[in-house]
Amino acid sequence: MTRTARRTGRSMQVAALGVTALLALSACSSSDDSSSAKSDSSASASSASASDKLSGTVTVFAAASLKESFTALGKEFEKAHPGTKVTFSFGGSDSLAASITGGAPADVFASASPKTMAIVTDAGDASGTPATFVRNQLEIATLPGNPDKISSLKDLTQSSMKVVLCDKTVPCGAAAQKALDAGKLKLTPVSYEQDVKAALTKVELKEADAAVVYKTDVHAAGDKVEGVEFPESADAINDYPIVQLKDAQNTDAAKAFIALVQSAEGQKVLTEAGFLQP
Repeated sequence: MTRTARRTGRSMQVAALGVTALLALSACSSSDDSSSAKSDSSASASSASASDKLSGTVTVFAAASLKESFTALGKEFEKAHPGTKVTFSFGGSDSLAASITGGAPADVFASASPKTMAIVTDAGDASGTPATFVRNQLEIATLPGNPDKISSLKDLTQSSMKVVLCDKTVPCGAAAQKALDAGKLKLTPVSYEQDVKAALTKVELKEADAAVVYKTDVHAAGDKVEGVEFPESADAINDYPIVQLKDAQNTDAAKAFIALVQSAEGQKVLTEAGFLQP
């Protein structure tokens, strides 16, 4: 064999080895990509599984003033977790607390004051420590256009004024009394109502000239009432605590709903409704 032929043979062997090496590297890379894809797919499936694992009903007992914002958050929760349902019981925090300690089935309790939350925690019906998630401030709700020209809390003390307050055992009533005490004012309402929505309704139906309610309720009522701010309200701001209940039937969903309330998304819904950040 000539020298040229031997050189050509070696070149072909080298080329063949190069092709073989490239094929091996390609196969290895393909295997890695496949493994990576499987890993990504597995992670995605795991994430989807974590998101979809919540199911069933979560029952939330919440202060009446939370009705609009919590209803909105409930819809968001159900949308994010198909197969779940959020049911609410809204009312005066003291009545809700009494129902819970009396054995009413619920997973979450959101109260309008630490005092009413203490009814539940003192009875040993809470799981964990309640966390304040928002605060709320009082405002005077008057008839649209404010025909009585109310500009202060003192204006409500006039004998000609028909004013409605929440009962003193309800957080909004206790806060109203704090504000009156701060202003050294005395007020005899035409009625005491069991929750803030009932007090506001009296004004909406023109059965009262004014009511002392939360800013959030004035906001939710839209053009049905007009709000009047007053400085004494700064002395009567209520903290709103939330907690999972000890006898919760759906603990995973309860924790997830509380997490939503405390999340940036939940806080956005609440602050847009007029609540103050904790």
